[in-house]
Amino acid sequence: MDATAYLARIGADADDPLEVLMARHLEAVPFENLSIHERDHVPLEDPALVEKVVDRGRGGFCYELNGAFAWLLGELGWDVTRCSARVATPDGFSFPGDHMGLIVGGGTLVDVGFGRFAVGPLDLHSRDEQPDRAGVFTVADAPDGELDVSWDGKPQYRVDPRERSLADFVPMAWWHRTSPTSPFTASLLASRLTPTARVTLSGDQFIETPDDGERTQRTLSTDEQLATYRDVFGIALGAVPPALHPRES
Repeated sequence: MDATAYLARIGADADDPLEVLMARHLEAVPFENLSIHERDHVPLEDPALVEKVVDRGRGGFCYELNGAFAWLLGELGWDVTRCSARVATPDGFSFPGDHMGLIVGGGTLVDVGFGRFAVGPLDLHSRDEQPDRAGVFTVADAPDGELDVSWDGKPQYRVDPRERSLADFVPMAWWHRTSPTSPFTASLLASRLTPTARVTLSGDQFIETPDDGERTQRTLSTDEQLATYRDVFGIALGAVPPALHPRES
């Protein structure tokens, strides 16, 4: 496990500020769920997470991306802890451990594993609007010491700021990887930030969402999907794997 190799992977320097490290990670390491559909289990342990991101040049979902980034930040001397979050749904907030975020320096939320979200760190102590490249974020107090994070007025998730270990997230990570009702088992997904937009391949749909401009979407053939995984997300596949638990249309 080599912090120098990790920094090279994301195109960053050890003395870069937190917002730069975060942006470089979001641009270089995709949010993707292909391992689920490839039936490739990645243990929630630092060596396995770093090996996947650095040596294999892959991405992952929240537990993998924020887990690996937590290791890097720790190696660079940052005070970083893992925290549990419950994702906002039409029916309220989901279960504890449904998402993992990071708290740096005791009060700064960092998240490189939630897909389209804040590009920079968020101050958990502030109750003012926090402008970000993605929009305007706010933090509000919630019951039992938890905190609600909203984006342009829409709730995103409820954070429990108490420190968690990687092992605490193993049950929910297993559920997300295996359950027919998990949002990650129905179809393939890869998404990453660019300097001016977010690009996403969801199933056979390639979506580009510019920072300022209209979203575009087009259908890709299987060969085009393979080329997009390779050229846009840095993921070389011999074939597009079938979805683990495809939903009926």
